[in-house]
Amino acid sequence: MAFSLLLLAGSAYLFVLIPKGFLPSEDQDRFNITTEGVQGIGFEEMLRHQAEVAEIVAKDPDITGFSSTVGGMSGGGGTGGLNQGRMGIDLKPKSERTRSVDQIIAGLRPKLAQVAGIRVFMINQPPINLGGQQGPRATYQFTLQDTDTAELYASAPLLEDKIRALPGIEDVNSDLRLNNPQIRVIMDRDRISALGLSASQVETALYNAYSARQVSQIYAPNNQYQVILGVAPEFQRDPASLSLLYVRSSSGKLIPLNTVAKVITNAGPLSVSHTGQLPSVTISFNLKPGYALGDAVAQIQQTAAATLPATVSTRFQGAAQAFQDSLRGLGVILVMAIVVVYLVLGILYESFTQPLVILSGLPSAGFGALLTLLIFKSDLSLYAFVGVIMLVGLVKKNGIMMVDFAAVAEREHGKTPIEAIREACLVRFRPIMMTTMCALAGTLPIAFGWGAGAESRRPLGLAVVGGLLVSQILTLYITPVYYVYIENARLRLTRRRAADAHDLPASASHPLPALTEAPRPLQRSVEGPSRM
Repeated sequence: MAFSLLLLAGSAYLFVLIPKGFLPSEDQDRFNITTEGVQGIGFEEMLRHQAEVAEIVAKDPDITGFSSTVGGMSGGGGTGGLNQGRMGIDLKPKSERTRSVDQIIAGLRPKLAQVAGIRVFMINQPPINLGGQQGPRATYQFTLQDTDTAELYASAPLLEDKIRALPGIEDVNSDLRLNNPQIRVIMDRDRISALGLSASQVETALYNAYSARQVSQIYAPNNQYQVILGVAPEFQRDPASLSLLYVRSSSGKLIPLNTVAKVITNAGPLSVSHTGQLPSVTISFNLKPGYALGDAVAQIQQTAAATLPATVSTRFQGAAQAFQDSLRGLGVILVMAIVVVYLVLGILYESFTQPLVILSGLPSAGFGALLTLLIFKSDLSLYAFVGVIMLVGLVKKNGIMMVDFAAVAEREHGKTPIEAIREACLVRFRPIMMTTMCALAGTLPIAFGWGAGAESRRPLGLAVVGGLLVSQILTLYITPVYYVYIENARLRLTRRRAADAHDLPASASHPLPALTEAPRPLQRSVEGPSRM
């Protein structure tokens, strides 16, 4: 009994100790690469850097092909830009290569880090997409929100630097880009009005020069051509070329743009991201191999609480948010599963105590499952937790086989609890072993990780196999002990109630004699209708 209580305490300790994850990484014969150049980089320069990345990727022997895109895509903050690129990588089938997708990414990481002028983020896309931002540069996302953009933009880089220094976290980046080169044109409205111009005329001149405006379309017999208005490319690179622009007034005169406007060159945000109608900054990150999501989430929350002001609110997005929700709900599901099993067994056996005997093997099953996951360095992921819940149904069959036989032997053959449970263990030993071996044979291939997508199913198999092995050995000794203790306590309580009921009429008849004869008219009135 003391050993079983130690098992219960050990299971609780292992549950706190074991790393907790969400969805295991799965080899789907492909992964994605997102690239980011310096802010304000030109298209040709970004294209050259992307070609350098593609050249390194093409040399990998396990990669069969890839697609590459520059500009016109969604980055981590959902805003397209010329400094962003994307690559989709196709791998050889898993049977034709010796490395997993995570090992391939780990091998490419130091090579791609040597490409100057561009940052490369590699993502093994999870098998289930749980929302979050579109086109992220990392798998997990942490969002900061504040009504004051100045405070938000000042706090976000500090938190990003501290998260980058945390162990087990890599590819830390954010959608905050404040150093994008920009040109501000400040119009002198008084001078514009004095020269017979309007502000809309100045805006139209800038629009015609730099927006690639379509002004016409030429229709040929076999094709059609768009006519795009704009200044020549060599004038688009130099801000000083704005002084060469002229605005035609209502009188027909050409007025230089620098006469009616002042041009200022500075840096500013590329975009202002919003989440839930509030300005936001999203920090994305990946996990190093062997590092659990639960540990990363706890460390990021502690770092954010110590770094950010009270006005900045935080929350995880996508897979990280779903992990937090599941961590709160899975414990409730496990408790409800045990309660439901107890109620069903209580109804079947018409007893409050015998279901407790049957469920006495659950701590040993939980201890075995968690210990096996810890030995094989596997996280307590969503699939592993499903395996733990499955053990509730698989392990209780040992107790059912023994308790069902012992109850009959005790009730119909008059045996004592210890004699009944001993005979039950001897007679039911072979069917208990047969059913357990069948369950082990069915889950061993899952635990070994054979077949496509085996990475995600392997924690489930490890949890079931470990729980079955440990519970099979221990329940043969623990369940009989619980049966003897609980049955002896039940028999003593039954005998005490019978003795109290036998002594009650003798003690109650003398002080209240009238009460013993009061029910007689009620008995006669009940007997009358029964004869009819």
